[in-house]
Amino acid sequence: MVVGFINGVLALITFNNKIICKVGCGLYLLGSSITTLLTTIIFGLKFWILIVAQMTFVSNRLFLRIQCMSLDFILRVCLNMDQWLNACVAIERAVTIIKATKFHKKTSKKIAKIVIVILVIFTIGTSITDILYRRLIEEDNEDYKRIWCIVSYSSSVKTFNSIMHTIHFLTPVIINLLGVIILITRKSRQRSIFQINRNFKELLKEQISEHKSLLAAPILLVILALPRLILSFVSRCMESTNDAWLFLIGYFLPFIPPMLTFVVFILPSKFYKQQLHKSLAAYRTNVQRQLNYII
Repeated sequence: MVVGFINGVLALITFNNKIICKVGCGLYLLGSSITTLLTTIIFGLKFWILIVAQMTFVSNRLFLRIQCMSLDFILRVCLNMDQWLNACVAIERAVTIIKATKFHKKTSKKIAKIVIVILVIFTIGTSITDILYRRLIEEDNEDYKRIWCIVSYSSSVKTFNSIMHTIHFLTPVIINLLGVIILITRKSRQRSIFQINRNFKELLKEQISEHKSLLAAPILLVILALPRLILSFVSRCMESTNDAWLFLIGYFLPFIPPMLTFVVFILPSKFYKQQLHKSLAAYRTNVQRQLNYII
């Protein structure tokens, strides 16, 4: 959670930048950093509420019901939004390399704003069933009394959710892969025009090496998000502690990709790192001014 929070804060500081946000890609990355930070905060909140509730420090059913209905829903929306926004970044980069000098920053920014709004509506709309079918149940034993938040779908809603999970999982991954492939091949072809002495395969290998972090990101996303997709199809009660560990691992793994925004997008980019350093320097200066003013 700490790593995710630091990642989200650094990403937000980096992309909350007028220069970066002049194009649609910057807005997508800013949105991704916001969802990343929100995911980390909500996840931490959910974790501590669960711990406190199981220790029976919190027994207010209204509070528990509200958090039961809202937190998982927000997490689901944020995770889906993050995947789609990353896919939008891949599309934007591919379009930029294809259009080259014909690429218009203002148009890109306008389109990005519209796309983000559409994605918010789409992700909320396809996740709303999570709120409608969540409820609290009480587990009474001789030694303890616990309140659990569960979700139980009808067969039709379960099918709908499985389809939506698949769409939210596969589509961004495919878009990411296609975007990176287009980016690499187009760059290689462009360089082959100017570097006549070098063959296309050599340039292609060079571009793959240069953009290996972009290629690795979708593959990593597939590996980490696949358990969540599988669990969406295999919905059953836990029968042993082994099942519990399996479900926990499947639940926690999808939260790792949003925590890698800094590693995937900022660290490999000299431009983003420069903007981060400038933003941090500006924040440091402002803090020093405020402290001097107070003193």
